[in-house]
Amino acid sequence: MLFSESNCTNDTGNLTIIKRDRNRTIDLVLDVEEMPVTNSPSISPIHRRLTALSACLAAALCLSACIAFNAANADKGFLNSAAAEDLPDFSYAGYEFGLGTIPNTLGQVIKASDYGVIADDGLDDSAAMLLALQAAHDLETPVTLELPKGRIVISDILPITRSNIVVRGAGSGTDGTEIHFPRPLSAIDKSARLNELRTYLKKYEKRQREPQRNIDELFSEYSWTGGFIWIQKSATRAASYLEEFDPPIEQLALVQSGKRGQHLVRVDTSENLSVGDALQIHWFNRGGESGPLLKEIYGETDLAIGSHHWTFPDRPLVRQTTRIVSIQGNMVEIGDPLLHNISAQVPAQFSRWEHLEQVGLEDFSISFPDSPYFGHHLERGYNGIYVTSVIDGWVRDLRFKNADSGILTYNSANLTIENIRSEGQRPAHYAVHLGNVHNVLVSDLMVENPVIHSLTFNTQSTKSVYRNATVLNASVLDQHAGANHQNLFDNVTLYVDAQKRNGRPFYAVWEGSGAGYWQPGHGRFNTTWNLKIIVESGANREETVTLDGLAEGPDAFIFGVHGNRQFEVDYRPPPKALTVNEVPQTRSLYDWQLERRVR
Repeated sequence: MLFSESNCTNDTGNLTIIKRDRNRTIDLVLDVEEMPVTNSPSISPIHRRLTALSACLAAALCLSACIAFNAANADKGFLNSAAAEDLPDFSYAGYEFGLGTIPNTLGQVIKASDYGVIADDGLDDSAAMLLALQAAHDLETPVTLELPKGRIVISDILPITRSNIVVRGAGSGTDGTEIHFPRPLSAIDKSARLNELRTYLKKYEKRQREPQRNIDELFSEYSWTGGFIWIQKSATRAASYLEEFDPPIEQLALVQSGKRGQHLVRVDTSENLSVGDALQIHWFNRGGESGPLLKEIYGETDLAIGSHHWTFPDRPLVRQTTRIVSIQGNMVEIGDPLLHNISAQVPAQFSRWEHLEQVGLEDFSISFPDSPYFGHHLERGYNGIYVTSVIDGWVRDLRFKNADSGILTYNSANLTIENIRSEGQRPAHYAVHLGNVHNVLVSDLMVENPVIHSLTFNTQSTKSVYRNATVLNASVLDQHAGANHQNLFDNVTLYVDAQKRNGRPFYAVWEGSGAGYWQPGHGRFNTTWNLKIIVESGANREETVTLDGLAEGPDAFIFGVHGNRQFEVDYRPPPKALTVNEVPQTRSLYDWQLERRVR
C-alpha cells in the first residue's frame, strides 16, 4: 500500500523531504510542500544530492512511524508464516559467520615509513612499499602494516600472499591515506598470473562486438579479474577457466546425507576431517541436462538452463565454503546451514581448499587518473583490490575514485566488506563485485559513479548480501547468471530515471545479465528486501512506474518495494512472494535474522 501524506506532519501540517540535483528539486519520499535548499552553481550535483540526503535524516523518525502504521506489520506476518519457510537464513554472511568481531589491530605493528615510503613527495614509492610488504610477509607472527597519512604514488602490484596480515591507513577521508595508481594494470602487469585467462579469452574468441561504435576487440583480462592490491595464496590460481589447468580435487570425505538449512551431515568417514578445518562442500552435476542437482538449484522450472550447467561434470557446480564445528563418529556439524539437500541422488563431498585467513584492508582511499573509459569488457585495469581464496577477511572504510572496478572477489567466503564509497565521473564496470563467493557481506556501500553492474551477484555466488546500499547513478540489481542463488539485496536505495514503453514509464531494476550458457539469471530464493526506488525523472507523480525483472529466475522473494511513486513489478518468472508499495517495518532482513539467531 502507498502511505498517506498526512500521517506525519511538520509545523505547517506537512512533511517535506526533498533533494536538489541537476538544478531541480526532486521529491524524495512525499510530494508535499517544497522547502528551500541552496542551489549554488558552485556546489556539484553529487554534493547537492548527498547534502540533501543528510538533511533527510532528521525526518527519519517521523517517517518510520508513518511507514510502520501503513505497512500494518505485513513483513512480520510474512516472516512468521509458512510462506517464509523457504527463505534462506542470510545472517551467516560476513566475518566469522556474521558473529565475529573484526580486530582493531592484528599482531605486531610495522610502519611503511620505516622502509622508505614517503607520502606527499610526488615520487613513486613502489620499491619502498614492496620492501615494507616483504618485511610484513617475513614475520612469522600476525602483523599490521601501517601506511602514513598523505598521498602515496604506486606503479606496481602490491601482493598479499600470507594469512594474518592487515594493511591499514590513516583514514579514507581527505586528511587520511591515499594510494594513487597513475597507470592501469595493462601497462604494468608483466606477471603470468592471468595467463590462463588470456589463453581462455583467445581460445574461445571472447570479444566485445559493438558495430555501431566500431568495436570488435578481445575481452580485457582485467574486466573482472586482478587488482593493484592482489590477495592470493602462493601457488594457487587467480581464477579457474581451462580444464587442462585443473588440479585434482582432493576428496576428504563423501557426504552421504544432509538436509538444506541444517548443520549436520553424515559422511562415509571422518578420519580426514578435524574441528576448525575450513573446507568446501562440492556438489557435481553428473546427470546431464536433467540432473537432480539442477532441480535443487532451479526447482521445477520451465526456464531454459544453459549448457555450462552440465558440460563440465568433473567441476563442482555448487561450492559451499564452511568450517567443521564438531565431529561425532560419522556425523559432522558445519558452521553454516547446508545449501542443498544431499542424498544418494544428489551426492556431495568435502574437498580440501587452499586459502588464506584473517586478511584485512582498512582506512585508506585508492585513486586512479580521470582517464577515458574504453568500454564494457575493454577495461584497461584500473582495479583497486582483488580478493581470491580468502576466508574470514575484511575490507572496511575504503574510498575508490575513478576505478574500473573497486573490489573484485573470487572463490572466497565469510568476508565483511563495509563502509565503502565508489566515486568519480568516469564509468566503471563494478563497484564491489561478488563472484564465486559464499557468505560475503557488503554493508554500507555508497555508489556515486556510473557503474554498469551497480550491485551484482555473479557466477556461483551463494548466501551473499548487499546490506544498506545506495546507488545514485545508473542503478541496477544485477543477477549475473552462472547458478548464483540464495543471495540477498537488503535495504537498498536506487535513484533512477524512468523510461517510456508504449507511452508508460518503466525502469529495468533487476538486470539478468551474463552469458547465455549460464542462464537463467539466478537460481531459487534470491531475495530483495526493503527496496526503495527514487524516480528522478521520466514519470509524473500520478503515473505508476513498472519495475522490470523480465528474465531472472525462479522462486524469488521480493518484499517491500516502495519509493516516491506508485509502482508495479513485472518480474519473471513470478516471485514466490511479492509486496509492492509497502515499506517493511523490518528494515533489514539480515539484521532481523542475525538478531533472531543470537537470541
